[in-house]
Amino acid sequence: MKKNMVISLLVVVGLGIAGYVVLARTSSPKYEFRYDTVTAGDIKAYVTASGTINPVTSVDVGTQVSGIVAKLYADFNSVVTKGQLIAQIDTTFLVQAVMDADANLDKAKAQFADSKRNLDREKSLLGRGLDSQLNYDAALTTEQSNAAALKSAEAALDAARINLSYANIRAPISGVVINREVNIGQTVAASFASPTLYTIANDLSKMQVLTTVDESDIGRISIGQGASFTVEAYSDETFQGTISQIRLAPVSIQNVINYTVVIDVNNTDLKLMPGMTATVKVLVADAPGVLRISNMALRFQPPADLIDSSTVTPLRHQAAPQSPDKAAETPMIKGSAADAAPHSSFAAPVLRPPKPNGSEEYGITQRFPEYEKSAYVPQHEAGRARVWILNGKGKVEPVFVRTGTTDGKYTEITSPMLKPGDRVVSGATSDREVADIAQSPLTASTQARPGGGGFR
Repeated sequence: MKKNMVISLLVVVGLGIAGYVVLARTSSPKYEFRYDTVTAGDIKAYVTASGTINPVTSVDVGTQVSGIVAKLYADFNSVVTKGQLIAQIDTTFLVQAVMDADANLDKAKAQFADSKRNLDREKSLLGRGLDSQLNYDAALTTEQSNAAALKSAEAALDAARINLSYANIRAPISGVVINREVNIGQTVAASFASPTLYTIANDLSKMQVLTTVDESDIGRISIGQGASFTVEAYSDETFQGTISQIRLAPVSIQNVINYTVVIDVNNTDLKLMPGMTATVKVLVADAPGVLRISNMALRFQPPADLIDSSTVTPLRHQAAPQSPDKAAETPMIKGSAADAAPHSSFAAPVLRPPKPNGSEEYGITQRFPEYEKSAYVPQHEAGRARVWILNGKGKVEPVFVRTGTTDGKYTEITSPMLKPGDRVVSGATSDREVADIAQSPLTASTQARPGGGGFR
């Protein structure tokens, strides 16, 4: 009897629990919301890259003649001027070559004088009818051949003297020796390629940062933009520069296309040294004092049962294009993307006019117009999005906004329905999801993290 009562009690309790579970499943879920606040502030977008600091102009000084390095007049960090003697190649064989060429010239002169006398004699005999035309023509040919040989001997002597002068290595530019690659007594061979003796940097008070920018970011880089960078040697100091060139030649790095961007830097304090690694940040967009919202709120998509369907249709009409008169009445945030006139495409690339003939920059005479890619305009990236606000019914309803500049965390928005301090929904978690997580230890271990779970 007692056993039957216990079994009946367990059955009743089980039916009660099952009914509660079924009732809970069929009833509307309850949600816990996460909010973000609309704020007014500044948004700055950057493109980051890394590069190497280099002199604006550097020259590898080589030699055009082979031989043993006899003397070195410059070392690392030596300050040299253009035309200054910095090294000397042994001249023993070069002097002998000059003497041999000089002897060959004397020989050629003697042969030419002899052939000229012979020609004059044949010409006199031919005029008196005492010699044939054939002998005269042979003498004329010999004289002309010896004249050519004389010119060749003179040229060979000039070449030997020039090679002798090349034994004196002179600085091609004024600057600082940043590298020396030879020592006294070392033999250099210039048969196939000119060996490098020194590397001279023109002016270390002006430097360049050569950085590579990914093709996904190169569209936001423009000539004249400011750039800041740091180096490990001065980690607490930020250096400033200006973008002066965007080179068109693509550079493939691990199957990713990059483009070289040149940043001019003033280095009057001589802190920056060639070869330093620079971590570069380029400010590509700056929107001060704009209405902004977190990107998480823009990505949030509520479940269908949480949306107040009665408000969706009217709000969609608000996102339709407005007439010019109505658009003028819509309040805008100063500096936002909505302030700018719409653009259909980027401006055409600019061709800078050529510099006057004879003007030189780093030794290059500017005679041709310079190509320049179109400038980046942040307003071209303006778009539309929607955020969700909680109404008095416990449902969410959409608010359509215009988006502008983003820094990856916040996005500039424009909306007549939002103002600083308003709260928008950035996430929602239902009680059913909480119960499922509690019942599944594996699920709880993978989702119980900051920001995890719920709808976004």
